This record gives sequence, structure tokens and C-alpha cells, in this order.
Amino acid sequence: MHKILFVCHGNICRSTMAECIFKNMVKDSKEYYIDSCGISSEETGNSIYPPARAILEENNIPVVEHYAKKITYDDLDYFDYIICMEQRHIDTILYRYGDNYKDKCRLLIDNYDISDPWYTRDFKTCYKEINEGCINLLKYLERR
Repeated sequence: MHKILFVCHGNICRSTMAECIFKNMVKDSKEYYIDSCGISSEETGNSIYPPARAILEENNIPVVEHYAKKITYDDLDYFDYIICMEQRHIDTILYRYGDNYKDKCRLLIDNYDISDPWYTRDFKTCYKEINEGCINLLKYLERR
């Protein structure tokens, strides 16, 4: 089983969108366990941000029941893949929790930061990039 954790800043936009998109892609498979979280606790307990929910629904992606949470040591130990939206998320994880997790952490899109739509307000581009990244991640995992 592949255990995948998507990570962004607050866990109400990008990582939750990635969780929903990827779960939809592998919905008939028992080979994946997928979740999401943030590197910050400022949104803890909040559900998916309404514009993020809207773009998922617009693209016929089922929205999972979600309450934002911050990444923990248990998450880092449990998951096989820690998939981050920005390099600074990886850097923060390694700084806070230790370099021993560096082999698990990677960007959803190699050498590319997916901009936070909370600030850019560009949920369409964000959705497109996350969807593309999830397609490529699935292809990668299917080869393993």
C-alpha cells in the first residue's frame, strides 16, 4: 500500500484539493491511503476553503469531509510519501522535525512551487497544476 500525505501551509486549499483529486483518481483501488495536512496550525479545525471546494465541484471531484490539521511526527513516520506544494514546506518540515525525513519529502511538481490561491485568488490555475501533479504522481507510483 502507498501511504501519501499532501502538505501545504494551512490545509484548507492546496493540500486538501490534492487529497480530493488523488482520492478520486484511485477511488477503486485499495493500494492507496491518502490524507492531507498543513505546516501551520492557524487553520486547525477549519473545513476546506469555499473557493477551493467550488473549483473541485466545478470539476466533478467529490469533496471529502475535512478538518484542517498540522503535520506531526506520527504523520512523518507513518506516510511513505510527503508531497508538498512548495519547497518552503519541505524546508520547514526538515527544520522542525529533522533531516531524517528528507527522503520522504518531495514537491508535487518537481522544481516548482504551486502558488497559494488564498493569496493569488487563482483557483483555476491552482486546480490545473495540482491535477497535473497528481496525474504524474499516480504514473510514478504505478511504475513502482
